[in-house]
Amino acid sequence: MKFGVVVFPGTNCERETQWVLATVLQQPTELLWHERTDVSGFDCLVLPGGFAHGDYLRAGAIARFSPIMAAVAEFAARGRPVLGICNGFQVLLEAGLLPGAMLRNAHLRFRCDWVHARVETTRSPFLAALRPGQVLRLPIAHGEGNYYASPEVLSDLERHDQVALRYCDAEGVVAELANPNGSVASIAGVVNRAGNVLGLMPHPERASEPLLGSADGRHLFASLLLAGTHALTR
Repeated sequence: MKFGVVVFPGTNCERETQWVLATVLQQPTELLWHERTDVSGFDCLVLPGGFAHGDYLRAGAIARFSPIMAAVAEFAARGRPVLGICNGFQVLLEAGLLPGAMLRNAHLRFRCDWVHARVETTRSPFLAALRPGQVLRLPIAHGEGNYYASPEVLSDLERHDQVALRYCDAEGVVAELANPNGSVASIAGVVNRAGNVLGLMPHPERASEPLLGSADGRHLFASLLLAGTHALTR
């Protein structure tokens, strides 16, 4: 499976993401500068973390207009897998590829810490090999990770099984103290209606090897590879 990792001015997690995909999982991976408009030949696109265009105006607001985003939108519309991590999630929200919006953290401070996130759905190739209720230990690093959706949108997300991950404690209990940023309904990640686009605030690429303190993030990438293999053998 060939991965394309999108790089905007200010992106700073592309190398970690490339390392996990190319070295840990041994998949062909290429960095894609944001001015590129052709993403043909790739099987999955990843928008990594960082501060695209300095997060001026608000996180992801300028990156949403980068030339490559039209190609990302078309790629997603064809049912191909797209993953947005942290700032990448923010860009996908701004581009309208995922519902909702990001606000400043409730305590108005940048939060860099380990959190637990509970798998809410497996209706995505990135989550298909996991089990509902499974708890992942993942790191976060953000100042605008407070996910917001109106009551109507939130109800729609719940009805169509689009909540991917929720912040929880180590036992899988969703509680206010386990929510690091004030996200509505403790949401840490969402998928689009088709399930092929996933955005999440925790960093799976920073938790893909035991040496880093957790390898739970590797499950998301491995799940996609397994789903891709099954698709090729059907």
